[in-house]
Amino acid sequence: MTAACPATGAEYLAEVHGGAAASSVFLGGVIAPTRRLALRWLHHQAHRLADALDPDPHTTHLPPHALRPTPRTAEHAPTQLRFWAADLTYAEEATDRLATGHPYRFTARQGPAWYQLTARPLHIPQTPSGRPRDGGGRTAAPPPRRQP
Repeated sequence: MTAACPATGAEYLAEVHGGAAASSVFLGGVIAPTRRLALRWLHHQAHRLADALDPDPHTTHLPPHALRPTPRTAEHAPTQLRFWAADLTYAEEATDRLATGHPYRFTARQGPAWYQLTARPLHIPQTPSGRPRDGGGRTAAPPPRRQP
């Protein structure tokens, strides 16, 4: 279990899903101790997805003629993902929503396919001692004391 943010008593779940029409695929997830770390992970995932969907044609690890040019449309998921990761307005919006306890979601679309980045707070119940409970309902052990 990761340590919850002491100020809010919350951890943050960040996930990436992709899909089309009636199907959805879990592409990864993480539990982060702060909303900023959860959003940083989502930014890395946005770049990872964009690079996987639209790799640099000069990449050396691809076989010759593996990539073929396609016409650009208004909906281009890799461009949307890269824009989201670089735009500070999106970062502020996501931070504000998470700070107020609300989930955040960004969806990039291309034709029938979609890619979704989500983050939400996980509120950790506190015990009367103020320590969070672990996943089994037991009180989590306090951190070890340092010896002088």
